[in-house]
Amino acid sequence: MSTPEEQPSLKDALARARAAAKDIAAVLNEPPGWEPIWKRPRTPKNDKAKKAELRKQRRRLQDAGKRRLAAGQSRWPRSRQNRIGNAAARRDARALSRVRHFNAWLW
Repeated sequence: MSTPEEQPSLKDALARARAAAKDIAAVLNEPPGWEPIWKRPRTPKNDKAKKAELRKQRRRLQDAGKRRLAAGQSRWPRSRQNRIGNAAARRDARALSRVRHFNAWLW
């Protein structure tokens, strides 16, 4: 029967295994195991790549602004009847929501 001093502790074995894994990875010239993307070192971009990314972002935002403007403009010249109908519907919806909230404690 072996004594507890002879048996390697779990922590020691784990530390030895991790050190060996790093040595093997260094020999193979690979990164040591898997690590989450937020812990990986950042690869710096050159000026050309930065400007290209900013150009794409600016273009995307400009296109979104144009779409937003076009969506607002398309609804702009409404007929009078349409406006009256919408206002009446809004009034009805407002009254219904007031009633619903007022009587909420009854339900």
